[in-house]
Amino acid sequence: MFGYEFANPGYFLLLVLLVPMILWYIFREKKSHADLQFSSLRAFKGIKHAGRIWLRHVVFALEVLAIVFLVFALARPQADNSWQTYNSEGIDIVLALDVSGSMLAQDFTPDRLEAAKEVATKFILERPQDRIGLVTFAGESFTQCPLTTDQAVLVNLLREVKSGMIEDGTAIGLGLANAVNRLKDSPAQSKVVILLTDGVNNRGAIAPATAAELAKTFNIRVYTIGVGTYGEAPYPVMTPFGVQLQNVPVEIDEEILQQIADLTGGHYFRATDNDKLQQIYQEIDQMEKSKIEVKHFSKKDEKYFVFGLIGMVLLITQAVLRYTLLRKIP
Repeated sequence: MFGYEFANPGYFLLLVLLVPMILWYIFREKKSHADLQFSSLRAFKGIKHAGRIWLRHVVFALEVLAIVFLVFALARPQADNSWQTYNSEGIDIVLALDVSGSMLAQDFTPDRLEAAKEVATKFILERPQDRIGLVTFAGESFTQCPLTTDQAVLVNLLREVKSGMIEDGTAIGLGLANAVNRLKDSPAQSKVVILLTDGVNNRGAIAPATAAELAKTFNIRVYTIGVGTYGEAPYPVMTPFGVQLQNVPVEIDEEILQQIADLTGGHYFRATDNDKLQQIYQEIDQMEKSKIEVKHFSKKDEKYFVFGLIGMVLLITQAVLRYTLLRKIP
């Protein structure tokens, strides 16, 4: 009705009360007319009554309309034509992020970890239709955020990630296995892990190759990213004179990262600066745009305020007219 749906249509039953109200008004009007008998109406022929005689019904008409609008407001009209269509990719993604001490190296701006968090945040915000989770790892691994479509929660948890929050080291296999565990029972038709690290596996009870086999078993595609420039990178070191930057060799196990990607049907990327890291995430974003299904979501806009406002205006108007221009004189 009128392009609206109503959340509480039962209130329309109140409109039935208007029937006796209108009948009573008609009956009262007839009873209020004075009768005067004339032998002939010839003398009144051609005399037109003033149009204002009909204005006496305006007050009642406004009152009825006010009740109608207020009942509509109680029924809570909602716009039903605000449909929005999204392409649902049907993809679940887990970001596996290395938070070891070496991620504080400053060959990225301001450092590797902060650069990775910034780019990952943009990636998350550009994929509102997918469920995304976050796993962090260093010498150990834990789930920072399970799979979710709540971007705000995920981004806030990502901002809280920092180096030193777990035991130091680089357990690539453990981090990947944790991400696989988060995805293995997912009903999504496409499951992806984006694993970012800047080192060589030196901790954890699970070898990277073993974790890759697990990912393959559960049809999980793994994109691996090696973060770090070539040669040496400035790394903050505590000295007797405070924190100072010292150049340390960059060691990334590119061979194992390539093997993980090849085994699971993903790709390996090497990021040497902020721009390259941004390009890598954009490339992954484009590769994971396989449209699997389309879902329709409806956002209903509440419209009761407009009806309620019109009803109140009509009530006020009829009250003003009743006691001013259309006032009855006894």
